[in-house]
Amino acid sequence: MKSYIDLIEQTFYWPQKEFDVKDDALRFHGVPLMDIIEKYGTPLKLTYLPKISQNINQAREYFKNAFEKYNYKGNYTYCYCTKSSHFSFVMEEALKAGVHIETSSSFDIPIVRKLHEKGLVSKQHFIVCNGFKRPLYRQYINELINDGFENVVPVLDDLNEIDSYEADAKKPYKVGIRIASDEEPTFEFYTSRLGVRYNDVVNLYQNKIAKSEKATLKMLHFFINTGIKDTAYYWSELGRFVDKYCELKKIAPELDTIDIGGGFPIKTSLGFEYDYQYMVDQIIENIQWICEKNNVDTPNIITEFGSYTVGESGATIYSILDQKLQNDKELWYMIDGSFITHLPDVWGLNQKFILMAINNWSEPFHKVKMGGLTCDSMDYYNSEAHSFEVFLPKVERNEKQYIGFFHTGAYQESLGGYGGIQHCLIPAPKHVLIDKDDQGNISTRLFAEEQTSESMLNILGY
Repeated sequence: MKSYIDLIEQTFYWPQKEFDVKDDALRFHGVPLMDIIEKYGTPLKLTYLPKISQNINQAREYFKNAFEKYNYKGNYTYCYCTKSSHFSFVMEEALKAGVHIETSSSFDIPIVRKLHEKGLVSKQHFIVCNGFKRPLYRQYINELINDGFENVVPVLDDLNEIDSYEADAKKPYKVGIRIASDEEPTFEFYTSRLGVRYNDVVNLYQNKIAKSEKATLKMLHFFINTGIKDTAYYWSELGRFVDKYCELKKIAPELDTIDIGGGFPIKTSLGFEYDYQYMVDQIIENIQWICEKNNVDTPNIITEFGSYTVGESGATIYSILDQKLQNDKELWYMIDGSFITHLPDVWGLNQKFILMAINNWSEPFHKVKMGGLTCDSMDYYNSEAHSFEVFLPKVERNEKQYIGFFHTGAYQESLGGYGGIQHCLIPAPKHVLIDKDDQGNISTRLFAEEQTSESMLNILGY
């Protein structure tokens, strides 16, 4: 039987820029993962901080190249979608790379305040405020406006939201309008619940924004739930949106920006292929062509990449606790954690991440199923993005086997209820941050210990 490394080399191009093997063990961005495991143990969450700024800078390069290729007149602004991961280390790393911020709820605003106190967010930063806004969210937005944050842009999600800013904002302010895009025909609903109907956009501008002595329409906002894909559906919705921008621009000369949301995919398989530069080129070419056709100046462009910013920086590491042979044909590797609580998208969305062995790459491989610690029958992982099966090294019971799920840095902690109460009271794992300096020296630090029983008992009222 061939070895596990033979399987990987025959299935994928190997090694890859994020992954390679040295001394029979996997490295992640050159970091020896066995060293991390020996120092901190498992289960373990990792964040490789340099990957965040690498992806931010790479996206800027894509747009810069496209602007130059088509002689596009306008600016590009990279906003980070905070809901992907609100952790301070993520926000600080992204802001060091020069991003602006997109928020989605009221408690985002105190985070902005804290970052401003640290000198990481200035009053000139764009703070794009999305979401259907409850009174506290609107109050916080007004307070930012009144405190002199010049580029706070509440994105109007309904026809009456602007009334709150008219009533309580004491200074001139900018607004955007989110347009309710049509979803793919396979969705259960036809039109997004978020945003303003296409037919209402012009009336909203004429009846409320244009008549205001304080409000200025800065942007139109667009987002497709299924992301930026080279499909007829995506190009049709983008074209419809830019047409509406052109229509509105002719009566609202102060409008100068479109926000095309997020949606860049991340690598969830070693066989992942996506031509980012091609997609950006096509977006810019389409926007420019439609604007020229309508004799309208091309707009500045904002994106709100979330998963793309932080997803590929993350990894989740487990030990195999035991092997269980069920029904004489199903071999289960039982992990020291839970997919439902640690990687909830696996359970909720059938999401696939990159799964690889950490050690024992020279051992033979066999087919297994992965089982989590909860008593829920759905706490399992039995297929990868490229295959309906999972293969891992074949080891004896007394041998330690470690496995890793990679590019898990977006959404998993918040969806899993980090630091709270989770299914079967499975604790949140340790979280370790990994950094690398300009000389290539690797450093690690413990961000959080494994969640304790005392913290859970306190939440539960004991």
